[in-house]
Amino acid sequence: MTIRRSPRFRRSSWFVRASAGVAVAAGLFASARDASAQEWLKDRRYQEGAGIRTGDFELHPGIAGEIGYDSNWLLRTHETRQPPFANADPREAGVLRLTPSLSVATLGPQRLEDGTIAPPPRLQFRGGADLTYREFIGVEEIRKQRNASGNAYVTFDVNSGRPIGFGVFANYRRLIQPSVVADPNLSFNRSDVRAGGELVLQPGSGTLDLRFGYQFYGALFEESNGVPFTNLTHDITVKNRWRFRPRTALFHDTSLRFITYPNSDRAVQQLNNSTPLRTRVGLNGLLTPRFGTLLAVGYGGSFYEGGTALSTQQYDSINGQAEGTFYLSGNPGSAEPGQVSLLLSSITLGFNRDFQNSLLGNFYTSNKGYGRVVYFFGGRALLQGDVFFEAMSFPPIFLNNGPGAPPTQAIGDFTNFRYGGTLFGEYRFTDSFGVNTTLDYVEVASDTVIPLGGPAGGPADFHMAYRRFQAFLGARFFL
Repeated sequence: MTIRRSPRFRRSSWFVRASAGVAVAAGLFASARDASAQEWLKDRRYQEGAGIRTGDFELHPGIAGEIGYDSNWLLRTHETRQPPFANADPREAGVLRLTPSLSVATLGPQRLEDGTIAPPPRLQFRGGADLTYREFIGVEEIRKQRNASGNAYVTFDVNSGRPIGFGVFANYRRLIQPSVVADPNLSFNRSDVRAGGELVLQPGSGTLDLRFGYQFYGALFEESNGVPFTNLTHDITVKNRWRFRPRTALFHDTSLRFITYPNSDRAVQQLNNSTPLRTRVGLNGLLTPRFGTLLAVGYGGSFYEGGTALSTQQYDSINGQAEGTFYLSGNPGSAEPGQVSLLLSSITLGFNRDFQNSLLGNFYTSNKGYGRVVYFFGGRALLQGDVFFEAMSFPPIFLNNGPGAPPTQAIGDFTNFRYGGTLFGEYRFTDSFGVNTTLDYVEVASDTVIPLGGPAGGPADFHMAYRRFQAFLGARFFL
């Protein structure tokens, strides 16, 4: 791969250049860090037990503790050379994680004495919160990484399942994203804030539903090193679905977003405001009692500000998704209503093509294959495995040279390959207590080197390849 290098960047000292330059990792590696969240926090079917009923509400408290190993918390490269890369020297760490959680919801539909299901209440509420504290065991620069992430959400649905309904929601999440330079004051920790609502129309028999939604999203970086990458998004969506079988539907969805970077003038690389558009049509649901599919095709356009300028690259292509799921056990399409387990054993294979907003080069094109196996047996043991392979294609990267100055191209277009997998297993000794283990591996295969400059004109480049392995053993109590 040919890398075109820019003239040396002279706006600040080498250390500030290097620590600012590694901000590319904040955007590129964010998805890898998100994926490391505990599996039971990603899906409430795993998180919640029987619950505690109080009036018209169910409470689901829980607490979990884990001890584990992280081979590369700072996501540094394993590639070596002399002089070393700016992000060289991976650091191992022992990790202790403590995670209390609580969710609360209105009671779900109740089965009546005559065997029918009562309609859902006109007002449904669900909320919850969790907090994960991490303590690190290792060298001093690793021990200083101790911190806490968390999540809190609330949703209200009015007239769900009726001809006219609507819902509102709000969510707050704190993400921990350290910089490869290991200084907590130069990290990319951020707070994600979401809020919005949706109007739902279901005329006639309910086989057709129309949804109109709005959502605000803010990615608010906490430390000054990350503030240039704070971004705000307004998202308008239209979704339609026509069910022509009990659990099969044709659908359409379109979204228009307005993304702004209020502090983009302080960023090292060029960041452009945009109005990305996505639209697609497809089929979703069960084709047989044991086989379900999701097939969709559509269009995506990035529409970044800057028009046709060389430094403003655009995504303009077809998007699509193909997914198939085989259920190893009885599923909601064939089981008796009210007697279906929330956890279904299944095998899923899929492929997705889309583009993702990025802090590195504005966006990347993603072609991703994935697979999942979920096996829940004996009412006690859960085993889940996920694998993925993703080709991430970036346009040329340009440096921001300040107001009035043309941007400078740092490198040409390139493609990184990201792949890995997660294995999660849990055995439940009782309905409220279980032990679990999590194994996770991710690697970015790349020969891309981003030039940052260096002290006294020497090289201090950033290599984009890295690998990371995590292993945890834990126990949790949940109701």
